Amino acid sequence: MSGLSAAGDRRRPASWVFAVPAAVFLVLLALYPFLNLVGMSASDVSISNIVRGAWTFVGLHNYESMLRLPDFLLALKNTLIFVAIVLVVGMAGGIGAAVLLQSGGRLSAVALGLMVFTWAMPPVVLGSLWKFLLLPDGLLNAVLKQLHVIRHGPLWLVQENLVLASVALVNSWAVIPFSALVYRAALVDIPVELLDAAAVDGATKSQRFMLIKFPLLLPITLILVVLTVVYAFRSFDYIYVMTYGGPGVASTTLPFLSYRLSFINYKYALGACVAIVTVLFVLALAFVFVRATKRAEEGLSQ
Repeated sequence: MSGLSAAGDRRRPASWVFAVPAAVFLVLLALYPFLNLVGMSASDVSISNIVRGAWTFVGLHNYESMLRLPDFLLALKNTLIFVAIVLVVGMAGGIGAAVLLQSGGRLSAVALGLMVFTWAMPPVVLGSLWKFLLLPDGLLNAVLKQLHVIRHGPLWLVQENLVLASVALVNSWAVIPFSALVYRAALVDIPVELLDAAAVDGATKSQRFMLIKFPLLLPITLILVVLTVVYAFRSFDYIYVMTYGGPGVASTTLPFLSYRLSFINYKYALGACVAIVTVLFVLALAFVFVRATKRAEEGLSQ
């Protein structure tokens, strides 16, 4: 029998064989383009030699030129504001929606279905829909006027002090369903015995949430923070569809600035530099939150 099992083990493929297709996929569609982007950011690339011809190595010269761009610091500031709004609204709305969905019933089931539908809707479609809703004579302003909240409809996608927040809130609208679904699954896994024991001891609903539910949700919260930050940093489609980075550069973020430099101004090297800086920001923030997640998990296990 031992000989048969040994022969079977020899015929069984090694576990790494199953990882080969995924590794090839990542190398071709992720690693190779990224390395090519790094090379482009350190070279003299123009429309004449981007396809054919040798790229002249220029070192950090392109990054110095990028820092001197008048729109770079503004795009960086817009990106940080955009990410902050998406993170705060998406996480707060997600956990609030998850608590409401936990109650059960038909209304909860309908709300859950609408959230899944919103989350699965393509960003281009959702952005186009919200673009019409936020027009000066759109549905949102019409409803606010009927409720006597406003007299004159704000120009949500035109006024410089409103446009970035408007697009960020629309992006948050797409984040809330995903966060709510994850939080709802985490809330369902919390042992009912802990909550019942706390209720018997006289703990209120808010105390049970803050002292029992929230600490148990902390690891999943940190993971969602990482995913939301990465999602918000690379957000491009909503800005492209709703404002095209305008008015002026009021809603231009780093990803859109990279697109504009590369495919509108044909400054491929500068666009690559902006893209690399964006990736470095995402990696740095992800590293910080991953470390925090591990510490939170270790604290709960002790």
